[in-house]
Amino acid sequence: MALMQSPALARDMVSIKGSIVNMRSGPTTRSEILWQLKRGYPLQVLKQKGRWLQVRDFENDKGWVARALTNRTPHYIVKASKANMRSGPGTRYRLVGKTQRYDLLRTRGAKAGWVKVERSDGVKGWISKRLLWGW
Repeated sequence: MALMQSPALARDMVSIKGSIVNMRSGPTTRSEILWQLKRGYPLQVLKQKGRWLQVRDFENDKGWVARALTNRTPHYIVKASKANMRSGPGTRYRLVGKTQRYDLLRTRGAKAGWVKVERSDGVKGWISKRLLWGW
């Protein structure tokens, strides 16, 4: 069942493509900038209006981004205060690194409630999916 839900979820998700992208209060460049998002930041698409996407982040903050500044490259953000990266998908595997809240991670795979991710410094490891948000 989870495999069937995954593609539907992926269609509703995007990541930031530009190096820094403005999240706005409305679907125009004249709308107030609410905050800035870094490359890879995952967002759930709520709706589309012309060339703009209304999105929400893992904290349920909502805003608008230009569709052209997003892509379908899967990323996760750490939603827990800290998360251990392990050499395999389980707590019995050795520790290979640590992450903290708001760290952006490139998605490299998934298995049984665990996600294989890569940090910006190239370190790869597995983190429990319940500590992450994205796809």
